[in-house]
Amino acid sequence: MNLKELSLRIGLSQTTVSRALNGYPEVNEATRRRVLEAAKQYNYSPNTRAKSLATGQALAIGHVIPMSTKHEMVNPVFGDFIAGAGETYSRNGFDMVLSIVPDRDEESVYREFKAKGNVDGLIVHGPRMNDSRIDLLNEIGLPFVVHGRASGQTLPYSWLDVNNTSAFKRATEFLLDLGHRNIALINGLETMDFAYRRRKGFERAMAERGVATNPSFMRSDEMTEVYGYQTAQEMLRSENAPTAFLVASLISALGIRRAIQDAGLVMGRDVSVVTHDDMLSYLSNGDSVPVFTAARSSVRDAGALCAQMLIDIINSPNENPKSRLLEAELTVGASTGPAPNRG
Repeated sequence: MNLKELSLRIGLSQTTVSRALNGYPEVNEATRRRVLEAAKQYNYSPNTRAKSLATGQALAIGHVIPMSTKHEMVNPVFGDFIAGAGETYSRNGFDMVLSIVPDRDEESVYREFKAKGNVDGLIVHGPRMNDSRIDLLNEIGLPFVVHGRASGQTLPYSWLDVNNTSAFKRATEFLLDLGHRNIALINGLETMDFAYRRRKGFERAMAERGVATNPSFMRSDEMTEVYGYQTAQEMLRSENAPTAFLVASLISALGIRRAIQDAGLVMGRDVSVVTHDDMLSYLSNGDSVPVFTAARSSVRDAGALCAQMLIDIINSPNENPKSRLLEAELTVGASTGPAPNRG
């Protein structure tokens, strides 16, 4: 079935049907639902190649993953982000182009995308401090949205981020309110912007309460379960061990819980844990009662929002860069309690 036949079936103009299928805002919601239901009923699928020729667009969005970070492909955070973005692409008639490239070739891939017109825009993942990719993409004129931000970057660019500083400041204040003073920060790699901002939130909360941070209890590394386990295990063996851990990832928090149990301690009674929770589809933080007290923000929703932001930029190329800052929600779980009296 083609567009003309679908339009005749439901008694609407081809223009209206096309706009409804492609998510144009001027189509009211009732009409959009009617068109989408009919398209599903009659198994209609737009001819993407014909649409691409008609619009001059590739109808594709690029994601470039350097080889040094190819572990992202099996990272559930990346998987959930791509799932959210993919749903938005599909709804708007865009395909996704995923490229895994040697680090040294990353710049040439961006330039090649622009020269060949393979994609209409890019999502930039894992922004670093002063990320040079932003300068490059501004230079070559390829639309992009950064999932995160790049501190120190002065050029305007579009981004969507979680308020990591505020989230970790609030989480630290929560632990301080419970009487904890010896708090460990188990952070992500602090060359990454999100981890830098989380450390800043932690340090700010401690300073405002007049509580000194312990440099030996502040760690930064790739956020794996083993990293959480080994780091917590080492710290719990030390003199004046931490009574609480603030953790950058639910995955690392699982390792910390294992270390607490191996030490013969009880999480939430002897040692408290607060973590960031990306609300992963296949790694739920408990059921009716959260296992961990957590600063929660859905990375799947972030993927959907980034994708829609980029598509809007592609469709309205003359607009100024867009930005959106999401707030994390602190949810209390079973992993936290009053600071124990170790005197």
